[in-house]
Amino acid sequence: MSAVYKVAAESPALDSLRFAPMQVGDLPEVLVIENDVYPHPWTRGNFLDSLYSGYETWILRDPSGALVGYFLLMLAVDEAHLLNISVRRDLHGKGIGRVQLDKVVAVAKEKGMQSVLLEVRPSNQRALAVYLRYGFTQIGLRKGYYPAEGNNREDAIVMRFHL
Repeated sequence: MSAVYKVAAESPALDSLRFAPMQVGDLPEVLVIENDVYPHPWTRGNFLDSLYSGYETWILRDPSGALVGYFLLMLAVDEAHLLNISVRRDLHGKGIGRVQLDKVVAVAKEKGMQSVLLEVRPSNQRALAVYLRYGFTQIGLRKGYYPAEGNNREDAIVMRFHL
């Protein structure tokens, strides 16, 4: 599959990254990253549903305009539910996930939320480590939550960050 994004030789300076609300026109680039980083990616329809439902949907671009990541946040009563957060594969481990989590927390606080909730696959050790370092704590386990290889299911670790 050909990539729409530019492959960076070095990671962009974190303070040079810029957030913007996600638009329908961003979805082709978003889907390139989504299909690259997940074994069971969201579909265009999943993203459209989130956009049309009025969720907090954000993209993150480098100074050249290349998409480096995105997240989608559903607000419910006093808790924000982080539905999807992704970083372009060639930029994993560069601090971009933390930059995005900082924005997630800022948006949630701005909207009067008390906490941020998320689910993560136990097999996604990189993401799990990021969430733990950030201060999320495990509050539960959803059995058979995610689709997995061979028509199986994988549990979800449920985590919360208090604001």
